[in-house]
Amino acid sequence: MYSFLYNPQFRIFLFPLSLFYWVIIFWRNIFYNLGIFVSYNLPCKVISIGNITTGGTGKTPAVIFFAEFLKNRGFKIGILSRGYGRNSKGTIDLKSEISNKKNWKYFGEEPVLISQKLINIPIVIDNNRYRGGKYLYNKYKPQLIILDDGFQHRSLNRDLDINLINANQPNHLYKLLPYGLLREPWQHLKRSDIVIVTKMNIKAPSSFIINKLRSLNINHYHSKYEPSNNLLDINGEKINLAKMKNKRALAISGIGDPLSFELTLKMQNIDFIDHITFNDHHEYKNDDFRLIENKIINYNPDFLITTEKDLIKLKYANKNIINKLFALPMQFSISKLCLDSILQKLDLN
Repeated sequence: MYSFLYNPQFRIFLFPLSLFYWVIIFWRNIFYNLGIFVSYNLPCKVISIGNITTGGTGKTPAVIFFAEFLKNRGFKIGILSRGYGRNSKGTIDLKSEISNKKNWKYFGEEPVLISQKLINIPIVIDNNRYRGGKYLYNKYKPQLIILDDGFQHRSLNRDLDINLINANQPNHLYKLLPYGLLREPWQHLKRSDIVIVTKMNIKAPSSFIINKLRSLNINHYHSKYEPSNNLLDINGEKINLAKMKNKRALAISGIGDPLSFELTLKMQNIDFIDHITFNDHHEYKNDDFRLIENKIINYNPDFLITTEKDLIKLKYANKNIINKLFALPMQFSISKLCLDSILQKLDLN
């Protein structure tokens, strides 16, 4: 879908569908605002970390960052995710199930990545956020639940809505689905309590984004999306990035913002010969592995570089791929001013 959207010649055919989508979104929000559609409360505080686009904002690193920050402040945290792209149904307690060595597809790659980073924080997966939230609270009694990708999930009330906007997305993609990547019109950002423009250290946002926020009178914060000094191999072992100096790489990714990945690699002086891109949440199949293997034969790279999300899925590739495969971990960071504002709005100071 994403490669299609980058081609203006074909995108125009999607415009009528965007009008139909707008009507659905308009009436859905009206029904919630009028109380016709019911929103439910959980017996603890809830933070939603979401966006108004379909991906590429750095949401997963942000969830990890805020969970660690609040845990270090002494709060008992739980995470609630829908597990986008999973092949399972119902309520899943990831901490209980992960030991059964199920394939990542059972959970979705994002909850698996979050669980790898947040060892002692419970993670529950459920498309029905209220049901999953009740299970999470009843079993673990968290003081605060972080709702992963919850801005559009209005059936569950939250105490704080954090919305992320990618500074690096081209302006023409900020149109409603399927003509662009917007899940909701820009003015719906006013439902947010905190708006954060992400990846500011990679590329400054266009005047289009800044002017949009100003026209809506929305204050916003800037965040960074910074790479680690170490790469991770397929077993999670760390390799110092300096050891890869002067070596040639082949980049592979299936994410919502491949441009930021390329810019980050360049910032780290990683010389990549080519970048094999797939759509966000791509499930790698045998045909994809053959494509990668052909590229390896053609380019003879010293190593393959990918993202942590993709590493989870590429571990099932052939040995001639995984033996050369490394991921570049990324970390979200935000100013103390923004963190103080979040604590104040949650009354957690």
